[in-house]
Amino acid sequence: MTLTLTLVRHGRTHFNARRVLQGRCDSPLTRDGRQGVRTTARHLAGTPFTAAWSSPSGRAVSTAVELLRHHEDVRLRTHVDLREYHFGVYERRPEHTLDAVQPWPTLVEQVLAGTHPGLPGGEHAADFMGRTTRVFARLVEQHLGTDEHVLVVGHGLALGAYLATLAPVGLVALPNASVSTVEVDDDGTARIARLAEDVAAQGALAARPATPGATRPALAPVA
Repeated sequence: MTLTLTLVRHGRTHFNARRVLQGRCDSPLTRDGRQGVRTTARHLAGTPFTAAWSSPSGRAVSTAVELLRHHEDVRLRTHVDLREYHFGVYERRPEHTLDAVQPWPTLVEQVLAGTHPGLPGGEHAADFMGRTTRVFARLVEQHLGTDEHVLVVGHGLALGAYLATLAPVGLVALPNASVSTVEVDDDGTARIARLAEDVAAQGALAARPATPGATRPALAPVA
C-alpha cells in the first residue's frame, strides 16, 4: 500500500503580487489567484482524496475550500504547525527590505539547516523545522499503511522545507497553486513523486528558490 500526500501551495495573494513578505500575517487571494486555484481544483478533481489538511492562515483555507468543491464528502481540518515561517519585523514589508539585510538564499540555507536564530521578533529556524517535520510525521502516522490520498494546503517555505527533508532539492520555488506529490510506503519511506507542477500557470512570481538565478524547478519526478 502507498499513502499519497498531495501538497498544494496557496493561491496568489495581494502581498504575493506586490512582493511583500507574508508569513504569519495574511492577505486575500487576488482575482488571478482565485482563478489559478480553480484551475488546480479542476486538475485535482479526479483525485480520490480521503482527507484534507490546511494551514489555518486565511489564504491557505480559502485555497483548500476551493479545491474541495470537487470533493464535497471530504472534511477540511487545519493544523497550526502547517503555518508559514514567521518573518518577525519583516512581515508586511517588501522582500527587498529583507534581502538588503540578508540575501534570501543565505537565509533559507540557514533555516533549512535549523541554525538561523530567527529574524527580530520572528521564529528560530530550529523551532520552524521542528514543528514542520513533526506535523508531517503526524499526518503520515495517521494515514500510514493505507492507499489513501491526503490533500495538504500550505505555504511556499513551509511546504518547501518539508520537501527538502525528503530529498536534496534545497528550497524549490513553488508557484502559487502548484502541486507536489509525496508517496509513503508502509515502512514510512517517503519519496517525492512530482515536484512543483505549475498546473495553474502562475509562473515564478512570488516563487522564490534558494539558489540565485533559478526561477522554477524541473517538473520531472525526483528519484
